[in-house]
Amino acid sequence: MDKKGIKILVHASTWFAPVLLPLIVYLIFKDRDLKRLSLQAIVFHAVFWLLISVSFVFSFVLIGIPFLVMFSIMGLYYPVKGMVYAWKEKYFEYPVAKWFIH
Repeated sequence: MDKKGIKILVHASTWFAPVLLPLIVYLIFKDRDLKRLSLQAIVFHAVFWLLISVSFVFSFVLIGIPFLVMFSIMGLYYPVKGMVYAWKEKYFEYPVAKWFIH
């Protein structure tokens, strides 16, 4: 599989293996871009899992419902955007993860 296909697969892993597949790609491949993308995907999934969980807890007092909706939409939107960028072979960074991984 070529580099473009692997990038698309890492972005699509949101729906079937959000941490496992990027971790495998990080450990197997030596390409710097793939390693960076894999780490960003892991961080993105972890941060958004945490944000959605906290919003869910606060939704019981109605404060977290808007955040729950917003973070859920963002958690779906950015992997799809990353897949499109990978398909067009454009550079993409996850919005939260780029602050942690340089």
